[in-house]
Amino acid sequence: MRIWAIGDLHLSFGVENKSMEIFGPNWEDHAKKIASNWKSMIHADDLVLVPGDLSWALKVQEAVPDLQWVHELPGTKVMIKGNHDYWWGSLSKIAPVLPPSIHLIQNNVFNWKDVTIGGARLWDTPEYSFKEFIEFRENPKAKAKDPEELVQEEFAQKIFDRELERLKMSLKGLNPEASLRLAMTHYPPIGADLQPSRAAQILEQNNVEVCVFGHLHNLKPNLPMFGATRGVRYVLASCDYIHFQPIAVL
Repeated sequence: MRIWAIGDLHLSFGVENKSMEIFGPNWEDHAKKIASNWKSMIHADDLVLVPGDLSWALKVQEAVPDLQWVHELPGTKVMIKGNHDYWWGSLSKIAPVLPPSIHLIQNNVFNWKDVTIGGARLWDTPEYSFKEFIEFRENPKAKAKDPEELVQEEFAQKIFDRELERLKMSLKGLNPEASLRLAMTHYPPIGADLQPSRAAQILEQNNVEVCVFGHLHNLKPNLPMFGATRGVRYVLASCDYIHFQPIAVL
């Protein structure tokens, strides 16, 4: 068995007019690319980490086709919520439609064989910035920000503090008997230069060995980003960054 990661799938089988191709030609038929690479690399007894932004759906029923699409791919999948996963509410509401090969982390942990996994979405933080690494591309269909997004920006620090508490809560439940301790976040828990951060400190204190995350897109090529420091290996798994090909974690 092996462990893989691929995030930010941004699927839209259950909603209309949400093609990712507006963000560049590399996103053309991206779901087909993901499926082809996934099937050629991943086996039924492997584990796949999906660190957020699975679906553009707004309601859980709209996300069912995307969940089913992932379910039909090989492996056991474990996911966390991303900032665009608006369909993701309480686990009790998702449970009736969740396919058996998919497992969700939300204030809990997932134990698989001798591996234990926790995590939280996180949020933007002024501790570090990735602007210098990103090639900005305007979304031609972008609309004015809605009131909820403006409120989120105003209270970004409070949201981040809350997410740190959720990360602590989840990692506290990691199985102490497991041979491998993993974490997933959607937002990066550390800067590209690997300088200490509040989220990274929580990972270190809980003896996490690998943290997988996504969220970053349109990154400039050939720039050194992330790696291992202070006992934790940081793996960026945004699907366009890894060329729509699952990245090996173990």
